[in-house]
Amino acid sequence: MGGAADESLPGGVTLLRAPNPGPMTLEGTNTWLLRTPGGRVVVIDPGPLDDEHLAAIAAHGPPAAILITHGHFDHVEGAAKLSRLTGGSPVRAADPQHCVGSAPLTAGVLDEDGLRIEVLSTAGHTRDSVCFLIPDAVFTGDTILGRGTAVVTYPDGDLGAYLHSLEVLSAYPRMLLPGHGPVGPDCAAVARTYLAHRHERLDQVRAAVAAGADSPEAVVDAVYNDIDPRVRFAAEQSVRAQLDYLRRESHPGSEQLDPL
Repeated sequence: MGGAADESLPGGVTLLRAPNPGPMTLEGTNTWLLRTPGGRVVVIDPGPLDDEHLAAIAAHGPPAAILITHGHFDHVEGAAKLSRLTGGSPVRAADPQHCVGSAPLTAGVLDEDGLRIEVLSTAGHTRDSVCFLIPDAVFTGDTILGRGTAVVTYPDGDLGAYLHSLEVLSAYPRMLLPGHGPVGPDCAAVARTYLAHRHERLDQVRAAVAAGADSPEAVVDAVYNDIDPRVRFAAEQSVRAQLDYLRRESHPGSEQLDPL
């Protein structure tokens, strides 16, 4: 934990990594601090409810805003307490249930103490996922990770929305500052790699179903046969999202049919 002395980070950006490493969180949740022209900070993803980590964030002064990429506990659990520790700093998220003293986030440009941050709606990993853009970097939360691939957390997540979000992010050749794992030099390049991987997986799932796999568990056995048992549940979530996507692909418009 503590400030990352990484000269590759954009100017005014500091990384504080939460002490919650694991198979889904990699080295831990990345909490990002952005220095504003007014001398304050904007916090992105304060992380879990860990007193030492929250105190390290609060030591940088009351934030102009606490921004949330999505509502998974390892990103948002500590937000309300951080707000209290810093005298009521506003918490902003796309999902109103995670907001404190502020309106929910929508796509567009924020001005936080003179710092302009663009909010991109990037649903897919979860329904409420957003990314944050500054001129030389993209903060991607769990939409794109610093290592490996992200899970589509079905039924909250949606593969069709996720593929669209990756297309959006492929237009931003800026530094990748993810919610977990190391930074990367080019968000756009990683987004294109993710897209190719997702389409390859869809082809594998189609083949597995054609060969007789008749449940998400059976598809995981056929397609993810080398999966770490600790993250098998995540593979099953992604497969459920893939099967739902393929069902809708095979029956376009079926959800819009008049039930009468």
